[in-house]
Amino acid sequence: MSRVPLKSATGGATAPAAPAPPPPPPRRVLTRGLVALVLLAAVAAMVCASLAIGTKSVPLSDVWAAIGGGTDGDAVVVRELRMPRTLLGLLVGVSLGAAGAIAQDITRNPLGDPGLIGISAGGSFAVAAGIGLLGLTSSYEYIWFAFLGGALAGLVAYAVGGTGYGGATPAKLALAGAAVTVFLDAGTNTLTLLDVRTLDQYRFWAVGSLAGRDAGLALELLPFVAVGLLLALGLSGRLNALALGDDLASSLGTKVRTTRALGAVAVVLLTGAAVAAAGPVTFVGLVVPHVIRAFTGPDARWLVPCSALGGAALVLAADVVGRMVARPGELEAGVVTALLGAPFLAFLVKRGKLKEHT
Repeated sequence: MSRVPLKSATGGATAPAAPAPPPPPPRRVLTRGLVALVLLAAVAAMVCASLAIGTKSVPLSDVWAAIGGGTDGDAVVVRELRMPRTLLGLLVGVSLGAAGAIAQDITRNPLGDPGLIGISAGGSFAVAAGIGLLGLTSSYEYIWFAFLGGALAGLVAYAVGGTGYGGATPAKLALAGAAVTVFLDAGTNTLTLLDVRTLDQYRFWAVGSLAGRDAGLALELLPFVAVGLLLALGLSGRLNALALGDDLASSLGTKVRTTRALGAVAVVLLTGAAVAAAGPVTFVGLVVPHVIRAFTGPDARWLVPCSALGGAALVLAADVVGRMVARPGELEAGVVTALLGAPFLAFLVKRGKLKEHT
């Protein structure tokens, strides 16, 4: 039996509305909910470990007493040193995990991470330039240079990738980001090699560390992270359409260019805040979404929030491990994530898991 086209109010024929996607099976929803609960439990466990473990371990009972207002030496260590560090770790991990998931979706690149469009390189160059050319000496001053540098680099990469026919396609975004990254890395290397003082100060920031920051920093960067997360979560439905391809997404009513531009803004906000807070912490935005996707599937409505939780758990775990393996000193969180992330990336390549998201 043939299907008769519907008549519009003006008498013309209109195309039938696109069918709504079927809801996921109940078992799939249950699995995703269980993954989210496990990730929440992992984050809570890592928060407790971050507050309790250090050069001197503090029993959890004393940790709760310190949070409640204790005044002994352990309470001061927990409140003044470990709580700000833990809050910053949560902020950085949530930002990088969510930004990695968004970056991989808008570029449809399995190697996509927050550094793919030049944000990390922009923050690094801005800090090196501030030290070498303006004489910055305070880590607090580095923060805003890193944030602004990362944001500008991301916007430049998107502007370059968005020129020409077709706008900001995934391939053009990746190439533009690679070009911006190479250019800024060359500038950073030039500044650090020409001035020993710049090199000495820059290298301590560039390894990616949560140490030495105060709670005020996390509070100042929190609005940027909150806006970035809300934007990322709000775009998750449109990102699912983008995964079908630009043509099909457009036919379903998704504004492809607008969605990709807003996704890039979310990545800039989240990654800029993370780089400003702790320096370039590597592999979190690349590895975490791949692991989460194996359990939740590609649905961005679950992938983005679960990647944010996974990123928080990973960064805090890396910070705790760094304190334990080099007592009484420590390894920076960025070093630990690199040591964990590089073998995992090699494993993905060997198993053939790195396929373009289509």
